[in-house]
Amino acid sequence: MIRIPTRLVLLIAAAAIAGTRAAQAEEFEAVSSRASADYIREKLPDGSFKPEYYAFAKGGYWSGPVDDKTIDKMDFLDVAHVIAGPLANQKYIPSKDPAATKLLVVVYWGTTHAPEKASDTAAYEGARQAEAKMAEIESKINEHIVSQALGQQLKDVAGAALTNAIAAVQAENRMRDMADRNNAAMLGYDSWWEQTFDAQNGTALEHRKQDMLDELEHYRYFVVLMAYDFQMLWKQKKSKLLWETRFSIREQNNAFDKQLEAMTVQASRYFGKDSGGLTHDTLPQGTVEIGEVKSLGAVPEK
Repeated sequence: MIRIPTRLVLLIAAAAIAGTRAAQAEEFEAVSSRASADYIREKLPDGSFKPEYYAFAKGGYWSGPVDDKTIDKMDFLDVAHVIAGPLANQKYIPSKDPAATKLLVVVYWGTTHAPEKASDTAAYEGARQAEAKMAEIESKINEHIVSQALGQQLKDVAGAALTNAIAAVQAENRMRDMADRNNAAMLGYDSWWEQTFDAQNGTALEHRKQDMLDELEHYRYFVVLMAYDFQMLWKQKKSKLLWETRFSIREQNNAFDKQLEAMTVQASRYFGKDSGGLTHDTLPQGTVEIGEVKSLGAVPEK
């Protein structure tokens, strides 16, 4: 039989509940937003935006290179449901009445395909080995281990292999540049890309370019919202893009289904506006901090 103590001592730990004290996260979200020059939101007398009504449309899902249940399991309605909340906070309201609908918000989401790091590829390793072979032959010639005639023959063979290896690396670099450029366009990094395109080695601009490539060459979760003039599309069958917002975070150490709401809330302040290029914002993260354990005293047995 378990004996119940005659008196039970209650303990409580001081805690800072998530949301009471938010710790600054190490996760950064990249956001790029653009708006048409003739897209101007009306304001109410109190200074708030006049509500604008919209309809959702599925743009498409870009699946990543590996299975990821945190995003693969989410269909368009799941994603749209999460996005609707931050849109409403910015006075964008869903509508079922075509006559009252101003915007058609097309939603794209997915994971980018990051190119393999240059130093990790087979072509790079082949070039490294070819260079090492050429250096080995040069060393043997200088140390008179092989004759000049034989050494020259070996150098000719090694030189052809090195030329082929360098050509393979150059072709791979061109493919990597293309993949990086496509990711830059998808994620809204194009302004950063254009600013650093002609960066010279060793300059501050070259370091900024490397920072950009470090982001682009990691898998990233992304969402793209493109808001079109619904009335023009409905009545005139013409498409006019009024605004677009692109936002993303790295895939590593994150889960899309857990971060989508925070991503959209953070990006929502740019909806319908121009961000002036790519911005980086810290995603907030709530924490619970356990403090010193304290006794509330003894409770007599009843």
